[in-house]
Amino acid sequence: EVQLVESGGDMVQPGGSLRLSCAASGITFDDYTIGWFRQAPGKEREWISSIIKSDASSYYADDLKGRFTIASDNAAHTVYLQMDSLRPEDTAVYYCALSTYWSPGHYYSATSWYDWWGQGTQVTVSS
Repeated sequence: EVQLVESGGDMVQPGGSLRLSCAASGITFDDYTIGWFRQAPGKEREWISSIIKSDASSYYADDLKGRFTIASDNAAHTVYLQMDSLRPEDTAVYYCALSTYWSPGHYYSATSWYDWWGQGTQVTVSS
């Protein structure tokens, strides 16, 4: 059974940085897409970024590109989300998810593409 575990969430001051991790286990297929999403109170879950395991093709939401960076360590089955220049509006629960779909050039930004989700990790940006 696929399991995803996020970690790295914390409280940080505006302008600070955090690196989130998504550790995957139980994967039996050769290729897949990992996506990062976030959900703030009272808002819908929002796509941040995704990465294809085989070729590390990565994609970002336009308004987060340049501040957030996704990366993968395939040997460790872990995907990271580096978040810089954090703002109070980045406060949310951050989730990683796995999709069995993968196609270079396809963002897989909708939650419906993903079959497995982690439990989430809280990021709070506040002074």
